[in-house]
Formats: sequence, structure tokens, C-alpha cells
Amino acid sequence: MSDWLSNPLSLFDIKGQVAIVTGASGAFGALAAKVLAGAGCRLVLAAGKQAELDAIASACAETGAEVEPINLRPSSEENCAQIVGEAVARFGRVDILVVASGKNDVSKIHDMAPARFLDVMDANVTQSWLMAQAVTRQMLKQGTGGKIVLMSSARGLLGHPAGYTAYCASKSAVDGITKALGCELGASGITVNAIAPTVFRSPLTEWMFGDDDKAKTTRAGFLSRVPKGRLGEPSDLAGPLLFLASKASDFYTGHILYADGGYTAG
Repeated sequence: MSDWLSNPLSLFDIKGQVAIVTGASGAFGALAAKVLAGAGCRLVLAAGKQAELDAIASACAETGAEVEPINLRPSSEENCAQIVGEAVARFGRVDILVVASGKNDVSKIHDMAPARFLDVMDANVTQSWLMAQAVTRQMLKQGTGGKIVLMSSARGLLGHPAGYTAYCASKSAVDGITKALGCELGASGITVNAIAPTVFRSPLTEWMFGDDDKAKTTRAGFLSRVPKGRLGEPSDLAGPLLFLASKASDFYTGHILYADGGYTAG
């Protein structure tokens, strides 16, 4: 019997692996950091907000994880190379990349300055590409494969009437990077996949979980299109992340995993 058949959960074992998380001070980045720390990874956490970065690094260290915080955004080729270099200097390799950095800027197209559109594209698309490039170079040098997980959104597939042209375009581009890079690296043992959520509980969306009239109306309108009948919780993202970061997903690449309660299926 194959070893994994006698212990199927071993496919999800990432203890001791080295993971880089960018955007570690944001909602999904912080969640990813905590999940990977709890799974026994050694972490390099990158973010532009020092206080928030220190807080999440401390929280991860309390689990016993080894953590290297870096106060950098993946906003240039040089920054991305430095983040990867710090990981290699501290831990000797890189096994997992989670790109959780990004932004949104809600505005109707007739009111949006081109610079604001380009800012969203830079944060969500260019920075994802640059970080994936830097980690790919290191993983190819190592020659042992690896896991790249990008952050997309259901808005990469579906439009939105409330001023999301920049965000939707950026997440569609992330989907394109995921598919193209998954094909490009397929034979190398490096998998490239994306998690695409809808509305999840976070500091930015907490108001939607409230009992006031605005929250109830907004929630009811959204949930009318969600077969599961509820909004997402952080735990709903933890499982997909562990799957895509582990051997369990070795035959999956170029895949967009919709964590959306069936929202995009309807």
C-alpha cells in the first residue's frame, strides 16, 4: 500500500516548509500567515505597515513558528528579490508563496482618474507578477518544485454595478497570470493556483454581518445569489489554502478555486 493511502492526511502535511506571505498585514494575508504557522511552516511575512506586520508576526511566533518579518511591499523587482533573498538567507529555501497583497478603489468609470485605475492594476496585477517571478527563479534554482498561491476574486469572473471596473479588470488579469504561469511551469513541479473568494468576514466587511437595516438589506441582496445562504468566514479560506499549499494539490495547476458558497455557479 502506498504511504499516502495508509495516512491520507500526510498529503496535507507542510510542517517545516518555508512560506512567504506578502500583504501579511491585510485580512487574507494575516489569515494565511496564521494558518501556515499553525500548520508548522517557517514564515517570511512581508507588508508595508510596520505595526500591523509586527502584530501578526508576534501572533504567529506564539504558535512556535519561526518568523521573519520584512517591512516591504512587493512593489518592485528589487523589493521582491529582497524578500526572496531574506527567506533564503534565513531558512535556505522557499517552498510556498502566498501573494495576498492588493487593493480596491471603488468608483464609477466617469469619475475615476486614470492614475487610480493604474494604482489598482499595479497593486493587484504587477505586484503579483513580480513576486511570482522572483519566487519562480528561486524555486527553479532549487529544482524541487513548489507552490504559488495568488489571490483572485469572484470579481475576476463576474462584473459588479457599483464601480468595480479597476478591481474586476485586475482580478481577471490575476486569473490570466495563474493559468498562463501554471502552464509555463507545469513540468517543473511548481504549481500555480489562485483562491477566488466573494464576501468574507474581515475588518472591511464586518458591517455586513450586523443587525442594522443597511446591513440586513445589503446582506439579503447578496445572499439571494449565494446557494449556501451565508457569507464567508475565515475558516472557509483556510481549507483551500492548505490544499493549494500542500502535496494534496500536486496535480492541480492553473486553477481558480472559487471560495464563494456557489455564488459563481448560479
